[in-house]
Amino acid sequence: MNATATPVSPMLTRLAAEKATGALLRDHGTLYLVDGRVVHAESPDSPGVDVLLTAAGRLPREGWDEAVDRAGARGAVGRFLVDSGRLHDGELEICHLGAVFDAAFFALAPASGPTRFRYGVGHWFGTVRPVDTGAVERETLRRRELLDSVWPYPAVDRAPVVPRPAAPGQPVGARGRALLAAADGVRTPADLARLLGRPAFHTLLDVRRLAAAGLVETPYEAPPPAPPSVPAWVGEAVATPDPDIALLRRLRDALEAAL
Repeated sequence: MNATATPVSPMLTRLAAEKATGALLRDHGTLYLVDGRVVHAESPDSPGVDVLLTAAGRLPREGWDEAVDRAGARGAVGRFLVDSGRLHDGELEICHLGAVFDAAFFALAPASGPTRFRYGVGHWFGTVRPVDTGAVERETLRRRELLDSVWPYPAVDRAPVVPRPAAPGQPVGARGRALLAAADGVRTPADLARLLGRPAFHTLLDVRRLAAAGLVETPYEAPPPAPPSVPAWVGEAVATPDPDIALLRRLRDALEAAL
């Protein structure tokens, strides 16, 4: 993002300049900052680190729950997972960075509600690898552009994924096949991401690719309602002389007749 580009979140830019620590709350998620850098992000539209680790089978659910119970109160869950031998440093860093960028993409979506910042608030997961806010914003913009370049119909992102039959001989990759197999016409892309233990953005990207290939229905977006038709009498009323002018003319005619 160049110096003249409009920032995704002006408040985030200001907080980075202030080297602020706390939680930035937006419509679709929260970013956690330490000294002006992003250390964690979460969104209801994105699977958390726990889902990415446990659904993929890398970490048993009971191992995650133990880490939260024993280290959550001191904000060191990530560190506990490494120190207890459940994860290697590199594994945790890659998984956590993926979760941060994934949740930040949704948290930084255009918002209609108020954006608030709570100073001093931290997340119980703890700091793994801080990320510059500029990098988070650039990646968010890149992902938006990528989605639209694949299939510029954002309605598919939140609608239930409804599979369509493939054309004879039409190839479908392994990721697409897994998505189509899990799509039941009710689950949304966010539901499928949690079910399959995948980042939500990657799931959106796969769904848009499938929609572009005709393998997933694209919801019909109705055009805005047409303005109500104008009754015929309105046109007649417009053509009728102003009532005051008509009255003046009648008075003039009456006076002339009396003379």
